[in-house]
Amino acid sequence: MIAIDKVSKWYGRTQVLADCTTAVARGEVVVVCGPSGSGKSTLIKCVNGLEPFQQGSITVDGVSVGDKATKLAKLRARIGMVFQSFELYPHMTATENITLAPIKVLGRDRVEAVARAHALLERVGMREFADRYPANLSGGQQQRVAIARALAMEPIAMLFDEPTSALDPETITEVLDAMMALAQDGMTMIVVTHEMGFASKVAHRVVFMDGGRIVEDAPKAEFFDRPHSPRAQAFLSKILRH
Repeated sequence: MIAIDKVSKWYGRTQVLADCTTAVARGEVVVVCGPSGSGKSTLIKCVNGLEPFQQGSITVDGVSVGDKATKLAKLRARIGMVFQSFELYPHMTATENITLAPIKVLGRDRVEAVARAHALLERVGMREFADRYPANLSGGQQQRVAIARALAMEPIAMLFDEPTSALDPETITEVLDAMMALAQDGMTMIVVTHEMGFASKVAHRVVFMDGGRIVEDAPKAEFFDRPHSPRAQAFLSKILRH
C-alpha cells in the first residue's frame, strides 16, 4: 500500500531524513517511534506530500508522491491525517467539521454526508456530541471528531502524528480505543506515537528512528523482546522502565 524507498530530506543544509526505507502492506499497522527530533513526523508528512523530499521515492497505492505530475490534493483526499493539534474549525459543529470535505471535495449529497457523519461519530463514541462546537469538547473528544473527519473521506490509509501528545492522561484512552477499533477493522495505519502500550497491542511492526534514520524496522514482538541496535535498547529501557 505504502512504499518508502531511500527517502532523504533537508531543511537548508540540515538533513532531517537520511536514506529512509520501509513499506506498509494493506491492512497493516506500523508504529513509528523514537526520540524527539528523530524525523518521525517529517517522514509521515512526506507520505501525503505535506512535506517535500529531495531524494528517494514514496508511492501510495501505486501513485508516486514525489512525481510533479501527481495531483497532491487528490492523493491527500485518499489518505486520512490526524495531527497532534486537532485542527477542527472552531466555528463549525462536530457534524459540520466532518461533512465539509465530503460535500465540497467528493460532491456528496448533504443529507447523505450528515448521515455518514453521525454514523462515524457513533463509531468513535461521539454521537451525542454531534451538534457541539470544538470549544465545548474536551481534547480527547476533539481528537475523536478529527478521526471521524478523516474517516469521512473514505481513506485507503490513515496517518497519525502523535495524536495523544496534546491530551491529558484521562482522555488518552478514549482516543487510543478509537484507533484500536480502526486497526481491528483492517485499516492501513502509520502511527507516530510514544504510547508503547498501544504499539504492543495493535502494531504489526515497529519502526524506530533516530537522527533522521530508520534504525530498526521489526515485527513488534522482536522489537520489544530483542531490539538489535544499542540505541533502540537504550530507548526502550528508559520508556518502559515504569
